[in-house]
Amino acid sequence: MSKTVYLINGPNLNLLGKREPAIYGADTLDDVTSRCDGLARSASLTLTAMQSNHEGQIIDWIHEARDKAQAILINPGAFTHTSVAIFDALQAFEGLVFEIHITNVHKREPFRHHSYVSARAEGVLAGFGVEGYELALRRVITLLA
Repeated sequence: MSKTVYLINGPNLNLLGKREPAIYGADTLDDVTSRCDGLARSASLTLTAMQSNHEGQIIDWIHEARDKAQAILINPGAFTHTSVAIFDALQAFEGLVFEIHITNVHKREPFRHHSYVSARAEGVLAGFGVEGYELALRRVITLLA
């Protein structure tokens, strides 16, 4: 049976490649997902990718992952700094969790310096651009091997 990794993206990441490309780059979320899917397949993993601008939907996917996934890669977007509910949902997930941010949030506005998700994550990748997604997935591949 193939192991599954959920790739969950939060608010505004559907605009990746269009929104502030000087900050977030020109790659779209589809580009990122496609590269991660290829990497996952090469390691005999199934990648299930999703994006929502709605906190409750993200929480529902985390709950779903409890029965379907061995790992979650999550870029919670702005919910990183505000959502105790996403943290609580991740606490109920027994698999691996990696938090991803395209930019180095610690070099940005002070309100972005705190993450509720980091307290649950095995690792945090920030400031590696969209390559952070593949780096996080490579770590999951290593840990699930």
